[in-house]
Formats: sequence, C-alpha cells, structure tokens
Amino acid sequence: MPLLARYSDGTVAAMRDVVLALDQSLARPELIIADRESYDEIDRWPVDQVFSLPAHQSELRVGVEGRPVGARLVFSGAEPVKVAHSIFPELHRHRRREAGKQLRILGVSTLALVSVVVAYVIGVPLIANRVTAVVPPQWEANLGEAAEGQIRQIIGAEGGFTVCDSNPDSLANRAISRFTTAVMEGTDSPFDARITVVKSEVPNAFALPGGQSYYFSALLKETRSADEFAGVMAHELGHVVHRHGMEGLIASSATGLLVGFVLGDMTNISVAAAIGATLIDSRFSREAERAADRFAAEAAVRLGFDPTALATLLERVAGDGEMSQSLAFLSTHPLTAERRVALEEMAAAAAGSPRDPVFSEAEWQAIRTMCDGVVPSQSLEVYMTPSLRVQPMPSN
Repeated sequence: MPLLARYSDGTVAAMRDVVLALDQSLARPELIIADRESYDEIDRWPVDQVFSLPAHQSELRVGVEGRPVGARLVFSGAEPVKVAHSIFPELHRHRRREAGKQLRILGVSTLALVSVVVAYVIGVPLIANRVTAVVPPQWEANLGEAAEGQIRQIIGAEGGFTVCDSNPDSLANRAISRFTTAVMEGTDSPFDARITVVKSEVPNAFALPGGQSYYFSALLKETRSADEFAGVMAHELGHVVHRHGMEGLIASSATGLLVGFVLGDMTNISVAAAIGATLIDSRFSREAERAADRFAAEAAVRLGFDPTALATLLERVAGDGEMSQSLAFLSTHPLTAERRVALEEMAAAAAGSPRDPVFSEAEWQAIRTMCDGVVPSQSLEVYMTPSLRVQPMPSN
C-alpha cells in the first residue's frame, strides 16, 4: 500500500495530495515526493534531515532542513503515521536535539534575566551617586515639589499634618531660618534649603530632594536641648547638600517613577504618591548617613553646638522600648556603634573650639513650644513660599 500524505513546498499555502517512496540507493536515503495523480516527482527530502512539527494527536507533521520554513508533509491516520515513523529513524533524535536546544536557549535567557536583575539590584545603587550628579538641580527641585503635596496627604491620613507656626517672622521661625542659612553657608548648594516644623503624631524628620526638610512635633517633643534640635536638622541639611534623597530614589524601586518624571509623565497622582511614600520610608545607605553625620559635625564645630547631640537623642529614645518601636526617625536613621564612635571622634577633634549656644534661651523655648495648642488639620493649605506652593490634588 503506497504511503500517502499532503505536501506544501512552503512558498504557497495550498496543500497537494502526494504519494511517497523511499530511495535507498543513495549513500543518504531520500524521500521521493510525487504528485498523487500523475506520479510526477515534486521534491526530494534527505531522510536524516526530517524533523517533526507540532500537530494534532491523530497526525504527524514533518519539515526538513534546507527548505522554506513552511515546507511540510502531513500524515493522517494511525497506519500512515506508524509507517512514517519507521521511515524517519532520526525523527526522535532530532526532536531530542531540538528540545535540548530549547533548554539551552531557556537557560541562557534565564541567566541573562538574572544578570539584568543583579545589575539592577546591585549595580544601580553602586552608580546612583554618579547618576545623581548629572541630574539637573531644577529637575530635583521639581521632583521635591511634586512629592511634597502627596507627602502631606500621606501623613495627614495618619493623624493630621499642619505647620506649627505659619508666621515667617515669628521668633521661632526667624531662629530656624538663621540656623539654616548658617549651616548651608559655603556649601555651594543649588537648593533653597528650608526647615519646617509640623504638627504630626509621626515622630520623624526627613529631607526632600530640592531643599525642603521637616521636623515633626512628635520628635520635637522628645528633643531635650537646642543642640539636639540643631544636630538633627544639620544632619537633614547634609542629606540635602549631598542630594541623598535623589540618590536614594535612583537606587530604589522608585527608579521607574523617576524615569517617568524625567520624561514629563508626572500628571498621574499615583506616581507622585509612590515617590512620596518612598521618600518617607527610605533608609539611607551607611555611607549617606556617615556623610550627613560629617556635615552635621562640621556645622556643629563652625556654629558652636555639640557634634554628638544627634547621637545623644537617638541613643536616648532607642533606650525607651515603647518609643523606639514607634520612632520613624530611628528606623530610617538607625544609630550604629560606628556612627556614635565617629561622632565622638569628631567632637574630640573639635575640643577647645568656642561653644556658643546655637539658639538663645528665648529662641529655643519658642521652638520647643511652637506646636503647643496646634491641632493637626486635614487641610493641605500649609505655609510655603508662594513660588513653591503645591496645589492640592483631587482624590479619585
């Protein structure tokens, strides 16, 4: 009984009915493909180059090397399929070779994906500071502004957020402004650094990209001296000067958001909100914390306050189990023995330098009490310079 099949040469979609014969007179046997009616030879396929193709359960489809991709023979029925398998002894071995090739491709692809992930997780943080250096300061300032309104919403939802003293000419705000200017003097920072004390049940302090820093009333309540207040804010201003907020965004999962911002896609509220949440919860690298500590210590030497005051505050609240669990500032700025020793060494090096009060007693009392009687508000209308006001974003 002749072996029947349907044939396509791969150049046209139409299938032809063909009859097959095996020419074993050659060193490499060939399959003769002939028209089923005229018996005219159409093609010859080297048997050892035939490979299987995906097919229905009751069919066998094969192709051959050296022909167009669409070239194929289709065998239908149990008997023709059985005979075809006997003709093509290399069919299963070829299938195994193809499976092995696919596995190798999959393995190489997996290794490539792992390499990309490793490069992203390890490589991006390593070069984040270099990338930050080429980010235009105005972009960073705009990013800080975009995230600021969303940060107010996030914190407001957790217990209220409002500026403790919205009068820029008050004794407390004038003292804070003078301190900020003195700390930033000589840094050549492109940013207009600002420190704002806000009413919030979240005990924290942090700096945004672009210059804005916050000191929360819950942390101020735990601050016992003007030097501790000065140490915390000088540390945060160190993050501003070294652009650690931008560096952290680049090195973190917010990289994609940053790319969206750079490309101008900052209209989506969820994007800005995600950046805001990242900025609040991010923990700076050890090197970033050391750099901010050095900056604060150098400012302390220049301005005459205790370089170890920051460590004293963190160490004291860390000893209070209940407070340390809730202190957001402690979780994002952890005090390590290394940091404590480094600050003490800088303080020892500055021994003998003039030590004048960074704030007068009246100024410190005004700062300590500036949040007394202030009720946290859900309003987003907080004091900012007019050019930096961020309009409230509508909720979905």
